[in-house]
Amino acid sequence: MVLKMSSLFLRTLREDPADAEVTSHKLLVRAGYVRRVAPGIFTMLPMGLRVLRNVERIIREEMDAAGGQELTFPALLPREPYEATGRWTEYGDTLFRLKDRRQADYLLGPTHEEMFTLTVKDLCSSYKDLPLTLYQIQSKYRDEARPRAGILRGREFVMKDSYSFDVDDDGLRAAYGRHREAYIKIFERFGLDYVIVSAMSGAMGGSASEEFLALAEIGEDTFVRCANGDYAANVEAVVTPPPAALPIEGQPAAKVVDTPNTPTIETLVDLFNGRADLKRDDRAWTAADTLKNVMLTLTLPDGKREPLAVGVPGNREVDLRRVEAVVSPAEVAPMTEAEFAAHPALVKGYIGPGVLGEKNSSGIRYLVDPRVVDGTSWITGADEPGRHVTHLVAGRDFTPDGTIEAARIQDGDICPVDGGALEQARGIEIGHIFQLGRKYAQALGLTVLDQNGKAQVVTMGSYGIGVTRAVAVIAEQTADERGLCWPRELSPADVHVVAAGKTDEIRDGAAALAADLEAAGLTVLLDDRKDVSPGVKFNDSELIGVPTIVVVGKRLADGMVEIRDRQTGDKSEVETPTAVQAVLSAVRP
Repeated sequence: MVLKMSSLFLRTLREDPADAEVTSHKLLVRAGYVRRVAPGIFTMLPMGLRVLRNVERIIREEMDAAGGQELTFPALLPREPYEATGRWTEYGDTLFRLKDRRQADYLLGPTHEEMFTLTVKDLCSSYKDLPLTLYQIQSKYRDEARPRAGILRGREFVMKDSYSFDVDDDGLRAAYGRHREAYIKIFERFGLDYVIVSAMSGAMGGSASEEFLALAEIGEDTFVRCANGDYAANVEAVVTPPPAALPIEGQPAAKVVDTPNTPTIETLVDLFNGRADLKRDDRAWTAADTLKNVMLTLTLPDGKREPLAVGVPGNREVDLRRVEAVVSPAEVAPMTEAEFAAHPALVKGYIGPGVLGEKNSSGIRYLVDPRVVDGTSWITGADEPGRHVTHLVAGRDFTPDGTIEAARIQDGDICPVDGGALEQARGIEIGHIFQLGRKYAQALGLTVLDQNGKAQVVTMGSYGIGVTRAVAVIAEQTADERGLCWPRELSPADVHVVAAGKTDEIRDGAAALAADLEAAGLTVLLDDRKDVSPGVKFNDSELIGVPTIVVVGKRLADGMVEIRDRQTGDKSEVETPTAVQAVLSAVRP
């Protein structure tokens, strides 16, 4: 059936929606693909749904080819499985919770590890039932604190999640590899410019984890890549290569000095370089010679709060996202004034290791940057107003409770793989794969009998793709100043026929060509609207973004129509008897 714009449920807009911040949001609304219902909640209109179904089709084809079997779980789920794994609490405010008329607790599924695990437990009992890969394409619900960017970050969204089940870790690694290759094929068919990065498992748990990030300046994920090689990682997953420990013997004794009016690293360094009794002979002091101790508060899933001190070199800032990745599922925030007041041993602006650590007077856990190794010497707070200590040596004068990857990554940092320089870039997460291991199987009792009749806990993998997000990401990467520009496999139609005139001859000629193209096996969008100028139709054809546009206009009287390539802007005239074949050659080269 030809999609006629005269009757299609499609309205284009000339102006950007007031609440739209990013290109994909603006264009998907203006081109009539989506409409906002509430913050983070959108309706997929007919054209948007056609693109979404094409995304789903490609995912299904590659998942099936990789051995996956599709099923669908309900979105409304009982509390008990999530209670068993701890995620009823761990998810915190992100969960949409509700009660039925009998006051039983339910949730709207944010992800379905528990349900997949319980279903396999119910139906599989022997190693002969494995390996097994199951997947679904289904709506998820997360109460995002800041839904934004249209369908890029919504509160209801479609996701493909799949899970592998194996008897041993070798099987898990093989399943992980199959999913990785399937994802590569999927995203290449989407036509995306993306990178695979090492990632943190976070609340999901497990060992190995990788993200697929579509390159985009608007991306919320910062990642690093090495200028020398193939290393790439989410900033939360970057490992800092620690320097070698230094000898402690022979180092000067620690000394407390008066440093009035130096509550910041900058003022402290200026004072040390400006005083004759504190200057170095070999070079000037820098912020990297100081140890900055940052006070944070962790909020645990059960609501309890506990303090945490993080020590980093003074030329570094603490990256709360990196901290949160380590302490997940706890949330992280700077310590408040009231919380400072509750710890009188802390002297704001002059905090040093002397009062920090679970064994010291404050009782506050103290974790330091991996660069703070034994033998390194620091200028840091002396825990007294207006006083600092110099030559404070790690391993001699203080011992932290451990290390933490908390410092913000900087361009030029050392690559942990080959020692090259790291550079930062931004991306949008479009896929994530995890080697979950046995976390959920153990929590929910998923075992099978092995060849010797002994019960073995099943090992699992989890693999997700944001389906609605993929629609927005593809729009984001392929759009230009004129509008959307869909890759051919994902376009809502194969060809957009424009009747560029108001005469019956032009409209009839366009309709006839559209019918012939459909008979040739193409999906056709026909702009047959009356009382709409050719200029408006041309603008709409570029806004809507079908990759091949055929213009039937005044030249029809001469037996000619025009074929336009939406992406390149190339135009060519062909005779009407050869138009169908010419369009087929353009659509299916």
